[in-house]
Amino acid sequence: MTEKLAHTPGSAPSRGPRSLIFETGAPESRCVMPPALDVPEIDLDAALGGATRSEPPVLPHVTEVEIARHYAHLASMNFGVDSGSYPLGSCTMKYNPRVNEDAARLEGFSGLHPYQPESTTHGALELMVGLADALAEVSGLPGVTLQPAAGAHGELTALMCFRAYHVDCGDARSRVIIPDSAHGTNPATVAMCGYQVTTVPSDADGGVDMDVLRSVLDTDVAALMLTNPNTLGLFDSNILEITEAVHAVGALAYCDGANLNAIMGISRPADMGFDALHINLHKTFSTPHGGGGPGAGPVCVTEALAPYLPGPVPFRREDGSYGFAQPASSIGRVRSFYGNFGILVRAYAYVRALGGEGLREVSEQAVLSANYLKERLREAYDLPYDRTCMHEFVLSGSRQKREYGVRTFDIAKRLLDHGFHPPTVYFPLIVEEALMIEPTETESLEELDRFADAMIAIAEEASRDPELVKGAPYTTPVRRLDEAGAARNPDLRYRPEE
Repeated sequence: MTEKLAHTPGSAPSRGPRSLIFETGAPESRCVMPPALDVPEIDLDAALGGATRSEPPVLPHVTEVEIARHYAHLASMNFGVDSGSYPLGSCTMKYNPRVNEDAARLEGFSGLHPYQPESTTHGALELMVGLADALAEVSGLPGVTLQPAAGAHGELTALMCFRAYHVDCGDARSRVIIPDSAHGTNPATVAMCGYQVTTVPSDADGGVDMDVLRSVLDTDVAALMLTNPNTLGLFDSNILEITEAVHAVGALAYCDGANLNAIMGISRPADMGFDALHINLHKTFSTPHGGGGPGAGPVCVTEALAPYLPGPVPFRREDGSYGFAQPASSIGRVRSFYGNFGILVRAYAYVRALGGEGLREVSEQAVLSANYLKERLREAYDLPYDRTCMHEFVLSGSRQKREYGVRTFDIAKRLLDHGFHPPTVYFPLIVEEALMIEPTETESLEELDRFADAMIAIAEEASRDPELVKGAPYTTPVRRLDEAGAARNPDLRYRPEE
């Protein structure tokens, strides 16, 4: 068993368990030396009307070096794009230029207050107008709002605009069509807008089943929500036929822009027949993704839908100054103030640094990286859809499960021993034992080969020694956890009495 537990080449050995910070230090230890009190001392309990706690809080007593080492250790246990490849399919966990972080921290941007007069914020307004113009050019859709705070928020905003448009036309509708490969936020958004979901299956090529789509299209359908390229990483070759059929019954076509980084500068959603698109700035345009931080999901729409966008919308006056305008039939605000401004700054810096040709190269490189990995791994794992993919692709661990009892979950855990964050697993739901891989455009050929070598090695381990893979990981600070129990019954409180 010793040989099985040996570190895999390229992996980082665990530094071992450490004490909780509450178990570190001594009662006499101090981390802060406050200055002498220079104001009159008061009785806090009396000032608060007896509302203070009866017992002092249980806090750790540590020195400055102990607390610094504690947090440095926690940081070393975290995995991020700065420490290794993060090939999460459908999430675009790529490295982002640090110069964009510097731009967002400039005092002229970070120090703004949303209640400042317009006359003192022309730089910020110019940036927002410039970003909106760039997003309109990339998408082909002229109406843009920067307010939505995330991708799902953008979906909701677009569908609310659709509803307002249909109501104005005296044509209220009740259903929205979604493919079975859709992101989970799509049906949730539909329900929040009061529509009913109609699901259409994928065909053998991974696209929308056209026969089923035609059978469910009628004048009660408000919209089709579609991701193109879709969640399988495939471009639907019937897209023009799809949107034409949708428009034929008076419905609108919505594009989930989660995968825009596969087609920038190559094809535009407007040219595919879409009426609206949300764009995940926190995936495609430089903002760090994940960690619970802010995102941004601007929405781009056709000229006919622009009057319904949430306001106010920044615009450029004829005299060159900037201000805000309220669309004629606006659905109202969908967020306080004007959006997550720091995210907009990062996206603007990214767009201006790369330009049109650079954005196209981003997509070309992302697609090339995904197809390279797909070809390297096609013999080691099942490939449900044997087509040229876009920026991501889906493998299946069905062979490993069927022949060796090794699940996709086991493969993902074993990847940790090789120094890689696992890809997305068990999604899309229509692929059994799915492994959804997105290498992004920022990983080098050497890193792609390292990942492919690790995946191939794990497939060989599964056939030669399944128990090795099923017991992984071996080199992480903790082994396998009860993830379902932790999600359903989280216990985040330290109890010193225990």
